[in-house]
Amino acid sequence: MAASSRHWRSYLGVIVSRERQRMEHFQRAEDILLTLLEGVRASEPRFLVDYARNLEALEFALCASEDAVTIEVPLGIDGDTLRVLPCRPGDAPPGLGTCYLEVPSPGTHLQDWTSAVRVTEQGGGVRCLVPGKVLQHLKELLVSSIVRCQRLFLLQPGDLSAEGLRDDAMELSLLIRGGWRTIRFAVVPVVRRRQEPLGLQGWQGRGGFPEGSLRKATVQAHLVPASAQSWRSSTHLPILKLLQAVDVMKGPRLDSLRLLDQLRSQDWAAEDGEGGLTFNHLKMVLLWSTELFPSPEDWQDLEGSVYRLVVILLRCLATQHLPHFLHPEENLFKGGALDLTSLYHRVESFAQDPQRFLRFHFGLPTRTGSCQTDPDTRALLHLSTANGSYWHTAYFDILLSQFQVYRIQDSMRQAAMSQLLSKIREEIPQQS
Repeated sequence: MAASSRHWRSYLGVIVSRERQRMEHFQRAEDILLTLLEGVRASEPRFLVDYARNLEALEFALCASEDAVTIEVPLGIDGDTLRVLPCRPGDAPPGLGTCYLEVPSPGTHLQDWTSAVRVTEQGGGVRCLVPGKVLQHLKELLVSSIVRCQRLFLLQPGDLSAEGLRDDAMELSLLIRGGWRTIRFAVVPVVRRRQEPLGLQGWQGRGGFPEGSLRKATVQAHLVPASAQSWRSSTHLPILKLLQAVDVMKGPRLDSLRLLDQLRSQDWAAEDGEGGLTFNHLKMVLLWSTELFPSPEDWQDLEGSVYRLVVILLRCLATQHLPHFLHPEENLFKGGALDLTSLYHRVESFAQDPQRFLRFHFGLPTRTGSCQTDPDTRALLHLSTANGSYWHTAYFDILLSQFQVYRIQDSMRQAAMSQLLSKIREEIPQQS
């Protein structure tokens, strides 16, 4: 059933060979963006320039598609002096962490932000930092910086398109040419403030990540515009910091992400190009797999590593529930235009016969005949998810054994598998 090691390595080799060129394109486009942001900073010191873009570069190199690169522009204020207030119903789009940011009384270091504050009706006239005004101010400064760079011949014809700045969105879109490739940057202002590092729930914290990496990733809250009036918590950089932590660990973990993202772009994409899996979905699957499979033995070879992501992805597609890694109560499959049933069958076909997919083709995704799993495996994948049941290592070890890629010799894990399998057999009717 499994493809030969040569097929896996050959497919990965082509993917990796493209990354150096992608990095060169990113760095050229990044140089132009930083020049523009330096112009913004020169005109308005309250917007800072963050030159540490290695996390965004890592994400861009790993991603097979041309997704927008999110660039956060920090506000030069002490976010800890702002008070977080809950939003009124209807003032913010649904989602976690939407809030107002109350500005201290006049005479503080924030008094220069008067152009970006207003008096709200909440709580009898509270002065709040308004993201819509901050965005508009940043947009005007970006336009001025573009004009200045053009006058100084710092931009060549075709280097940049600012058409996206006309859109009424919570991010500022710029198309910048890096070499022959054009990259879309989504520029967003961000307020940073200290917070208590997130404590993940009971099944986590068992050594899947390097010690302290979760604390380092979540010690700071990042608040970005959610609407013209409200802010929301952003996990963009914390997730990238965890991805970087995975990068320093042994084993082909990121190679597994590279390979699956190529399949996502090439074979699992929706026919109309909309509503498919995203790179963000696969990042979450990788982080969960790192936590749920903490042993170095789980990551000794490429095929086994890929299947550890695949069984988690199949489970999420089967149950139509992909929990956010930092906020497990949030379902990343909820509210999207995903055809989860179709995606499930495509991923299932890969799991059953990967050799058909470990090749490159051009044009529309190839539609190969579905190779369905056996009834027992399918029943396992569709078990009830009540109370977070079966979201643990023993359950996914059982799934790996169904796909004949379970090679762990740990006696405790084998015992846990046997115990759980006995329980599951009581819930699943025996197949005749």
